[in-house]
Amino acid sequence: MTEPLRLVDQIHAVARFEHLSDKTEKSYLGYIRDFYEFHHRRPPREMGASEIRAYLTHLAVDRKVAASTQNVALSALLFLYQRVLKIDLPYIDDIQRATLPKRLPVVFTRTEARSVLQQLDGVYHLLGSLLYGTGMRSIECLRLRVKDIDFEYKQITIRNGKGAV
Repeated sequence: MTEPLRLVDQIHAVARFEHLSDKTEKSYLGYIRDFYEFHHRRPPREMGASEIRAYLTHLAVDRKVAASTQNVALSALLFLYQRVLKIDLPYIDDIQRATLPKRLPVVFTRTEARSVLQQLDGVYHLLGSLLYGTGMRSIECLRLRVKDIDFEYKQITIRNGKGAV
């Protein structure tokens, strides 16, 4: 007779099955563990929407996390309940939301970009130019292979990029 899988192993198995990235899985596990500790190690099956609401409010009010951090924590808990434990939760309302920062993104002018690229040599210049010219992420650039670049069609193929299915 086989023993039932531990919750961590179940989370890992479902994450692999759903093709979550390693970073996403690690992040989700961190928030699920934090949720578990926040509620004094009560089994997640004994908790529900009110405990999720309390935890997310705690993140916003006491820890003063960014809105995106709170959203990732919510996604992690929804993943746990809906995908791993197969528990339907009611709509979770009355959550104290983390405030969004009121700032504009900083974007280089062409002159500033040229100035930065002039400071780079060799492979670093190539990487910097690719990042600036294509808008790809650092990890996507570092994973490029020769076969991903098509000079004839002026295309670069990004494999397993963020948001890839």
